[in-house]
Amino acid sequence: MAGNRDLSNKLAEKTAVFGFKLWVVICVAVCFFIILILFFLSIWVVSRKKFRMLATVEKLHSTASIPADSKEIREVKVDTVNRSSGGSVILTITDNTVDGTAEKVMVRVGVSRKVSLSGDKCSSKGNSDEVVENRSLLQDLGAKLIPHSGLSVEEQEERACAPESNGIYPVISSGELSTDDVHFGWGHWFTLRDLQIATNGFSKSNVLGEGGYGIVYKGRLENGTMVAVKSLLNNMGQAEREFRVEVEAIGRVRHKNLVRFLGYCVEGTHRMLVYEYVDNGNLEQWLHESSNSLTWEKRMKIIIGTAKALAYLHEALEPKVVHRDIKASNILIDSQWNAKVSDFGLAKLLGAGKSHVTTRVMGTFGYVAPEYANTGLLNEKSDVYSFGVLVLETITGRDPVDYARPAEEVNLVDWLKVMVGNRRSVEVVDPNLNEKPSPKVLKRVLLIALRCVDPESEKRPKMGHVVHMLESEDFPYRDARALLSS
Repeated sequence: MAGNRDLSNKLAEKTAVFGFKLWVVICVAVCFFIILILFFLSIWVVSRKKFRMLATVEKLHSTASIPADSKEIREVKVDTVNRSSGGSVILTITDNTVDGTAEKVMVRVGVSRKVSLSGDKCSSKGNSDEVVENRSLLQDLGAKLIPHSGLSVEEQEERACAPESNGIYPVISSGELSTDDVHFGWGHWFTLRDLQIATNGFSKSNVLGEGGYGIVYKGRLENGTMVAVKSLLNNMGQAEREFRVEVEAIGRVRHKNLVRFLGYCVEGTHRMLVYEYVDNGNLEQWLHESSNSLTWEKRMKIIIGTAKALAYLHEALEPKVVHRDIKASNILIDSQWNAKVSDFGLAKLLGAGKSHVTTRVMGTFGYVAPEYANTGLLNEKSDVYSFGVLVLETITGRDPVDYARPAEEVNLVDWLKVMVGNRRSVEVVDPNLNEKPSPKVLKRVLLIALRCVDPESEKRPKMGHVVHMLESEDFPYRDARALLSS
């Protein structure tokens, strides 16, 4: 009891601090200490939030590192940045190839979507500073624009400004888009909200097709442009890989017979690709599902258009692009019956000096070249084989492999060789074709197709030669027996 009284008396004693009692001073000190702790804690929490927000923004504006099996898309390093007189930015890019060598190319980026030509110079309203600030995204996506063979840097720059050049296409867009957009030469960077509005909230009624890769939606942009939005399924990194491959393969090219790439969406885990909308279905639908048969002239126009697209991918680009999945359902058709090669999710790039790449065997059964199926060695001749099968399918209206038919007719290529060898070519034409082609024209196209499906890949023609043969009336027939015996 006496001890408690002494403690109470001591706490009640006045101190030198403004005459406050001791217990008051102790309480004030404790409260001050608690407030100090809370103050520093709040500073730490705020700084932590800012750090997380910055990390989130960086994640939205750049994609994750390329997985080991990302179809060999290589990192591109931006070395220097120079400004051209036209207001755009010239990047010096080092491309480190698989074999350890390095190639440097000059690339013009940051050109406005509203490009006007004046003499030999191009003008731009774009903000080139935005391009420089977004070099990391350009680097992440593996941007590579390759100079046209034999041209000087100045000529390359002129071609970069030209809207219909066959060499470099630094800007591809969907129409009159704002110059405030973040851009770096591959079309428009759409937000998730943009595409939600365009597709009516990704409505089921807007679905054009779906598969293992994801879902394709029909959409309408604010400027009225009809588009196809390919939403990739984020399945164990597959969306990331396919997104990079498809942008790398088709983001830098432009051709009448390639479906046009308009832009992309990279937001959170969402990976979406935006293409022109092709409104007349695909070749598979017209051959196997439609009650209205394609005329011979329309079939030939589609075949030649597809051949021209492949010739461009194989022979006009560096590195060349091997599509790896040429089939009827990937040949879209517009209202003028022009072929539009689509779906570059399996594409491979084949650099200069490389005869082939080794990769997992992927593609569609019946269209895959035998040497690729057996060894995994892939080059452009694999596409040539697939094209040959496509031509035979277009002529006959039959699937490449059809187990509903008699055993000798299951494999389309083998059956065609037997029929042509027995001089029964006229019997293979699609029975739904109202007006049959002349025997001479039919034989010419069949022999071209059979050259494309030669089991020895080195004997298959290049796609540029295939285009020439299809458009020429003087195709030589002397090799017919050799083709049929192989």
